[in-house]
Amino acid sequence: MPKTYNIAVIGGDGTGPEVTVEAQKVLSATAAKFGFILEYQDFDFNGERFLKTGETLPDSAARDLGQFNAILLGAIGHPDVKPGILEKGILLRLRFELDQYINLRPVKLFPGVETPIKHKGPEDLDYVIVRENTGGLYTGIGGFTLKHTEDEVAVQSMVYTHKQVARCLKYAFEYTKRRNKNNTLGLVGKTNVLTYVYDLWERVFEEMGEKKYPEIRRDYYHVDAACMWMVKNPEWFDVLVTGNMFGDIITDLGAITQGGMGIAAGGNINPEGVSMFEPIGGSAPKYTGQNIINPLAAICAGAMLLDTLGEHEAALSIENAVAYVTAKKLKGLAAGEMGYSTTEVGDLIAERVA
Repeated sequence: MPKTYNIAVIGGDGTGPEVTVEAQKVLSATAAKFGFILEYQDFDFNGERFLKTGETLPDSAARDLGQFNAILLGAIGHPDVKPGILEKGILLRLRFELDQYINLRPVKLFPGVETPIKHKGPEDLDYVIVRENTGGLYTGIGGFTLKHTEDEVAVQSMVYTHKQVARCLKYAFEYTKRRNKNNTLGLVGKTNVLTYVYDLWERVFEEMGEKKYPEIRRDYYHVDAACMWMVKNPEWFDVLVTGNMFGDIITDLGAITQGGMGIAAGGNINPEGVSMFEPIGGSAPKYTGQNIINPLAAICAGAMLLDTLGEHEAALSIENAVAYVTAKKLKGLAAGEMGYSTTEVGDLIAERVA
C-alpha cells in the first residue's frame, strides 16, 4: 500500500485559496509520480468566517489540526478586518498552540528571476534562515502604565528560556548537517547590546557546536552586520539561525533579494508534531478572482511540506520544476506580468514534475 499523508488546507483570504489550489495541483502530480497519496481536508479559518461569527479560531482548532501530517496555508488578511486581529488570532495562535517553534525560510534565487543585488546570480543566493518562532518579544510579555498620559510607560520583554534556545539551535545544527552544502551555521544576534538574551544564545550555540557538532563550522554575526552582508556577500551564507524578532526582519530582507514575496515560501515547523507551510506574501485582495496572482511561493511551500515529511526526492522535483519554469517560461513574477495566468503557471509546474 502506498504511504498516505493527511493534509489540512487553510486557503485563507483574498488570493490565498487561488494559490493554494495550484500548490495542491502540483503536490498531487508529484505524489502520483513518486508513489504516495495526499488526502486533503479544507478548513475555513479566514476573515469571512470572523466577520460572520466574531471568532478567529474555534477552541478545537489546534487539536483538530494536530491530527494531520501537515498544514498547507494560503494567506491570512481581509480588508474589512482590522490588521492584527487575524494575524494574531489565527497565525500566531496556531504557531503557539501547535508549538511550531521553528520558522524555516529558504533564500534561493531561481534562474531567470531578477534580484536587486547587482552582479549576483543563483549561485550566490542559496541559503536558509532558521528563526526561533515562539519566544522572544512575540510572547507579549509586558504592558502599559499611565496609558494615554505624557508619563505613559510601555514595556515589552524579550524572554527566552534555555530550553527554547537549545531546541532551536539543535534543529539548526541538524538542518545544516542534512543540507550538507558548506556545513556552516551562523548565529545572528546582538551580544554587544542585548547582553543577557544573546549571551544565552551564544553560550548554548558554542557549547552545543563544540560537543555535538564539531564538523559544523560556527560563525557569529551582529544582526546589523548580517543585514549588510546579506546584500553585499550573500554567497558567504549556508544556514543562519536567530531569535524571533531579528528573524522576522532578516527573512523579509532575504525574500526581496531572491525576487520578492511572489516566490518566497516559509514553514512553521514542529519537528515532533504538525508543521504549517505558507507563501510569505499577503492575501493581495485587489487581485482576488482575476487569475493573475503568482502561485510560485505557494508551490514552493508545498515542496517544503514534502521535504519536512521526508519525501526529499519529490520535494526536489518541484524545486527543479520551478527553476525550469522561471528560467524558460515566465516573463516576470508580478501579478499580471508572468505571461501566464495563475492556473497556467500551476499547470506548467505540474506538467514539468510529471
